[in-house]
Amino acid sequence: MQIHGMDVFYLPRTSRDSVDMLYGEDTIKEYRTAHAIEMYLENVTGMDGEGDFISKFGLEIRDELTLLLARRRFSATVPLTRPREGDLVYIPLVKNFFEISFIEHENDQAMFYTLGRGRAGNVYVYALKLKQFVFSEEIISTGIDEIDDQIFNSYKRVSLPLANTVVFPAGTGSFVPGEIIYQGTSLATANAQAIVYSYTAHSSIDVIRVQGTFTTANVRGNTSSALRKTIGYNDDSQVGNNIFEDFADNVRVETEADSILDFSENNPFGEA
Repeated sequence: MQIHGMDVFYLPRTSRDSVDMLYGEDTIKEYRTAHAIEMYLENVTGMDGEGDFISKFGLEIRDELTLLLARRRFSATVPLTRPREGDLVYIPLVKNFFEISFIEHENDQAMFYTLGRGRAGNVYVYALKLKQFVFSEEIISTGIDEIDDQIFNSYKRVSLPLANTVVFPAGTGSFVPGEIIYQGTSLATANAQAIVYSYTAHSSIDVIRVQGTFTTANVRGNTSSALRKTIGYNDDSQVGNNIFEDFADNVRVETEADSILDFSENNPFGEA
């Protein structure tokens, strides 16, 4: 596998909350570490799965693949007893993330036991069944630039408008993309914090991974020590910049719906 396989990164899933074992849900899962390891691509002719198609929910990409992983190498590289469903595998070759959906415990379909068989099935390899990862604001921060940069542009972006520099002081310094900004006396006690995506001088700060509620107050950069005053983004009346779902703005949708649908008492088909 080290000769004919390819180098990938294994990202174990961690959670900041308890996992619902009944539905298999982890609403605030995150991926904080990545382990370089080699795996062998079984379906070398192309992706498996249903492929790309248009459904009532829009374009869906259901690419799947199978990777073979040596059990001994996994035990020596990743601090887990076995690969787990829900963990991610980042493949640099295609620059994409895949989620483990099933671990083949016997793997007789893949290797036909050509390397021998023990009482627990194939004792040499795991067969990881993976599907393309559907990103949903999970925190992926491994410290490896190649991985973190791939997901950086996928986070929902929120624009924090800067206060009028005629009324308020313009502030000092310039924010740096990737740094943490916060409101409060320090980062440890901050009322709100986020990561800078881009900064436009005297105009706005585009941020991702917002925690808390930004109000009209000074915002400081944790790395650059820049100081600016923003008009807080704290309600649905302000339109954020979401690269995936520009239409997912509650006020905008409601306004458009009110111009089409009649919810008054005079409409027998409207709300009671």
